[in-house]
Amino acid sequence: MLGLSNLDTLAFGWFVLAWAIHALIVERSEWRKRSLNYRMDMSRQEWMRQMLARDVRIVDTQIMASLHQGTAFFATTSLFAIGGALALLRSTDEVMDIFRALPFAAQVTRSVFEVKVVGLLVIFVYAFFKFAWSYRMFNYVAIQIGATPPSREAKSKSARNHVDRIARMITVAGRHFNRGQRAIFFALAYLGWFVNGYVFATATAAVLFVILMRQFGPTARWLFDE
Repeated sequence: MLGLSNLDTLAFGWFVLAWAIHALIVERSEWRKRSLNYRMDMSRQEWMRQMLARDVRIVDTQIMASLHQGTAFFATTSLFAIGGALALLRSTDEVMDIFRALPFAAQVTRSVFEVKVVGLLVIFVYAFFKFAWSYRMFNYVAIQIGATPPSREAKSKSARNHVDRIARMITVAGRHFNRGQRAIFFALAYLGWFVNGYVFATATAAVLFVILMRQFGPTARWLFDE
């Protein structure tokens, strides 16, 4: 397939499977309720309820500015990574010479190398779209915070519905941001493919283990222990 060896095909299949496993566990399985992401979603909802009760919402706007900055940083970084991947396509021969000099590096054809670079490019494009949409959603949330009724109307049905709507929006924004970060993490594992399939498969397993530990490990539990 596309000139790839059996080892490359198996390693890439494991890469796709690992990505899907993480997405399934963190977003769709029953275990998701034990994840750090889920607990942060609950914190976002609580934040919006507390925001409704405040007369002055300067703190909330400052938090939103911080979220904007972080998301914009990752979106910009993804654009730089896209540019780097395109540069690899323009300098294929020179880059291939560098990888051939690495210990245990697999000797591949130009077409196979370019297929791998295109795959890396696709990952970074996906990450950019996720971060860009997250940034846009945070903009919507900031506008909705500005449109939140005053605290004296906190007990009204319209105010509670408004806050619930903001909570859903900021949860979606956080989910897309997390998906963009997942793409960045797996892109690091993908770099191992330029050495050989064994390194690729090992790096994928390592990344999967680390990011699952970040979601379900002792540190994640400790952050929310009372």
